[in-house]
Amino acid sequence: MEEYKQILIYVLGFVWILFASDYFAKFFKKIRLPLITGFLFTGIVCGPHLLGLIESEALKDLGFINDISLAFIAFAAGSELFLKDVRSRINSIVWNTVGQLVVTFTAASVIVYLLGDYIPFMQNMTTGSKIAVAILAATIFVARSPSSAIAVISEMRAKGPFTQTAMGVTVLIDVLVIVLFAICFSVAVTIISGVAFSMSIFIILLLELLLAVGAGYVLGKLISVILALRLKLIVKTILILSAGYGVFLLSHYVQEYSATHLQFEIHVEPLLICIIAGFSVTNYSKNRLEFRKILHDTGPVIYVAFFTLTGLMLSIDVLAEVWLIALVLFFVRLITLIIGAYSGAILAGDPAICRRIGWMPYVTQAGVGLGLATKVAGEFSVWGAEFATIIIAVIVLNQFVGPPLFKWAISYKGEAHVRAETPVFDGSHDAIIFGLEDQSMALARQLHKHDWGVKIASLKKQDEVPQVMDLAIEFIPGLDMSALKMLECSKAETIVLMLSDEENFRICELVYENFGTREIIVRLNHRENFNRFHELGAIIVEPATAMVGLLDHFVRAPIATSLLLGMEKGQDTEDIEVLDKDIHGIALRDLRLPTDILILSVKRKGHMIVTHGYTRLRLGDIITAVGSAESLEELRLKFEI
Repeated sequence: MEEYKQILIYVLGFVWILFASDYFAKFFKKIRLPLITGFLFTGIVCGPHLLGLIESEALKDLGFINDISLAFIAFAAGSELFLKDVRSRINSIVWNTVGQLVVTFTAASVIVYLLGDYIPFMQNMTTGSKIAVAILAATIFVARSPSSAIAVISEMRAKGPFTQTAMGVTVLIDVLVIVLFAICFSVAVTIISGVAFSMSIFIILLLELLLAVGAGYVLGKLISVILALRLKLIVKTILILSAGYGVFLLSHYVQEYSATHLQFEIHVEPLLICIIAGFSVTNYSKNRLEFRKILHDTGPVIYVAFFTLTGLMLSIDVLAEVWLIALVLFFVRLITLIIGAYSGAILAGDPAICRRIGWMPYVTQAGVGLGLATKVAGEFSVWGAEFATIIIAVIVLNQFVGPPLFKWAISYKGEAHVRAETPVFDGSHDAIIFGLEDQSMALARQLHKHDWGVKIASLKKQDEVPQVMDLAIEFIPGLDMSALKMLECSKAETIVLMLSDEENFRICELVYENFGTREIIVRLNHRENFNRFHELGAIIVEPATAMVGLLDHFVRAPIATSLLLGMEKGQDTEDIEVLDKDIHGIALRDLRLPTDILILSVKRKGHMIVTHGYTRLRLGDIITAVGSAESLEELRLKFEI
């Protein structure tokens, strides 16, 4: 009982460190460093070698958190290999994977072995032990980072054959590296334990792989059953993580039982079991969307716990001694990676440009590599901690260098679709409405009343449209860049899309990537297209739900709703951007505003702030104000000029 109380105390202490880790990691993100680096750094600082907020003995009792995290990481890695997404690029993916796997593993194994005399913990090892360390290190060097790759691709909105191949290779290698690690781990244990090689060793190894595949299939079915149950999502998440942890417990039990009761030891790799389970659920289950949602929602908590715990386990004294060898191994991995990627691109018949930059997407490492390093540290108590410290240092370097290289490669290949820079406000409010109909003309006239310059763009022919004297109607031949330039979209503050969803999305994407227009408003026709527009930051108006929402607000707050809609006589609302440098940093209570003006909210970098007198304004803030038309005009002149 006392033991469990002690573990509970350690867990509570670790939770407090996690809050600190999550908080400080955000500072790393602000200086464009990965969150993972922040988690590791916080763990190092709070660990037993610096601040000592947690003892070395406690880390052993927190081992179950490491096992749960590794199971989750393996589930996530397996779930990223969705066969339907990669079938069009399968030839290039397979050959690039083969090239990198074979070349990187072989070359890195040889070089690490040759560097053995310069690595402190390897200097007094036997030849066999050096080979074991070399193949384990080379296996981890092969590992990639699907999560980091997905983050870069999402940030760059990358689409195209280069991006598709990079993602497919990244995921496939992480699946295969678990298999490779299971083989190399068993070989390393055999070498270091001094057991002579025989045919029975290979038979046992084959048996271990078959058992892992079978167990992974069964676990996948179990997860599918859990997902099919009518339970809350949090309960399903706990059950899935418990199943993953159960795999690690089962693996430890089988290993101990076989060592005690049999003449040989059976090691069934739990990471391989979990990665096969994740792959099975994603590709052969009806519940894969819910499974991905669980992985997505649970990921942040798992990653902060795993990487912080890894930082706590790092030996600072060892790191100070081996930083130079870590730097050397970083370049060893980089060189072997370049050679492997170039070889794979040649085998796949990829274009010359892909051969030159084909290695850049694969530099980054994260979860799987760190997981394998900590597993080695747990198995080989004599030198495992020093091994893990060096490998983790290499992975951290890869985290610094990898994402910027991948971003550059995507841009160089022309597959980036990032938002263009928002143009500077020119002092006049301009809007372009796509679609000529009663609603668009009514909107144009309403905006005219508020001194907006409005154009209506129509795909119809001029002779098909009755002449409208009070509106500016532009007839365009199609929805391409030449048409958008003719409409002078670069000068528009707002673009309103009232065509079909496909036509709206085509315009939305072109405007997003080429003009960076501040506001894109879309009238949605079909609910299933909501996410496509939402990802581009568009304001989405769904006619049916918008009407229900409007009626709801009229029922619950009729005065406020009519005020915001400009229905109260002499009163209106307006969004105004803060462009005057003299106002930057001044609190609202210190501003000389018209007496009938009320500041409702401030939008800053996409986040809404409910204001009070002490709210300080910043350049670029967009304030929402209510008041008379004259006072709003006075306020606009004060803030925008």
